[in-house]
Amino acid sequence: MKQPRLLVLIILFSILLTACGVTSTPTPTASATVSPPTATAFLPQATATPTEIPLPKVTATATPLYPLEGFGPADFPLDVNPLTGLRVADPTLLDRRPVMIKVQNLPRAGRPQFGLSHADIVFEYYSELGTTRFAALFYGEDAEKVRPIRSGRLIDINLMRAYKPILVFGSASYQVYDRLASEFGGQLVLEAEGTCPAICRENEGSNSYLISNTTALRGLLERRDMDNSRQNLDGMVFKLEDPMDAQPGEQVYVRFSSAIYNRWDYDAASGKYLRFSDAANDFGGNNPVYEQLTDAATSEPIAFENVLVMYARHTDIDPRPEVELLEVNMQGTGPAFLARDGKVLPVKWQRLAESDVITLVDDNGNLVPFKPGKTWVEVLTANATFEQDGSAFKFLLISDWN
Repeated sequence: MKQPRLLVLIILFSILLTACGVTSTPTPTASATVSPPTATAFLPQATATPTEIPLPKVTATATPLYPLEGFGPADFPLDVNPLTGLRVADPTLLDRRPVMIKVQNLPRAGRPQFGLSHADIVFEYYSELGTTRFAALFYGEDAEKVRPIRSGRLIDINLMRAYKPILVFGSASYQVYDRLASEFGGQLVLEAEGTCPAICRENEGSNSYLISNTTALRGLLERRDMDNSRQNLDGMVFKLEDPMDAQPGEQVYVRFSSAIYNRWDYDAASGKYLRFSDAANDFGGNNPVYEQLTDAATSEPIAFENVLVMYARHTDIDPRPEVELLEVNMQGTGPAFLARDGKVLPVKWQRLAESDVITLVDDNGNLVPFKPGKTWVEVLTANATFEQDGSAFKFLLISDWN
């Protein structure tokens, strides 16, 4: 990394004051890459597990009537969401583009976020200076409030090409914005006069958060005569039957830095993985503090049927020592791990064409099915380390911010 390790506290404090949805300071303008590891380092076990919040009953889940052959990779029924493999209560929801909203992960004061439980797929990626950001895709469900909204990054270009969404974000550095606007100008929505209630400001204490209502967004797109037609999202495969050759995987740990680390615990009753996020900085790597993440709109746990950890090459394209700007290669194929049904399966992620969504294949190139439901994707650098400790799978991004 380009910054000395001793500066991490100072920079993290600057991040805490930075937000596209917070009016106090401008958004960071770039991203980061990592150095090749010189030694193997792994995540510690959690020192304590907080009381878990029970999951509520859900309605949009796979049922015993789910076809044995599953759904995908093509010819999805008109009422089946190609991003979850689930039937939707209102098929007209699928007659549109997905909506991708950039969501903040730091500062922690912005947690719990609003609306994440309604997303079909959430990508969590390293943005810069030890922090991560979320790109949440909403398609089969709407969210009345998504908050806090943040700025764009270069990785979004990959996701825009793959999922063809409307992008709701809080601006971007000129290097990022110029590329987004030149290729996706007709799919970008920013805060402006008249955008509320689709995109609004919400004041809370000293903060002014940027929020979005995905239902109201459709009306804004109509008024602006933006193309919101249904897109080809074929590619993913969904089956209820879990992979027979997978290994027990009841916990998945992902550590991006001393400030950002998380744990996914499998809940057998619901068949989902529950998210626990960092509650304090852990500079030595030996004293992690976890807090269960909920959706602030419902107080319900953030729970996903699939957790996908994928490795992708990150390249810092800005020569300035004080700036980190990451180009992420998400085309081709690379190693990955799929956690579903309390098991973890080594796989390969695949995206052969720019217009393809991310799919999974085995060593022979055969498609690997996701569990019907929602997917959280952890995007790690190509040199991230991995360790299996019983039924716990531990992933660590090696960087100066650890």
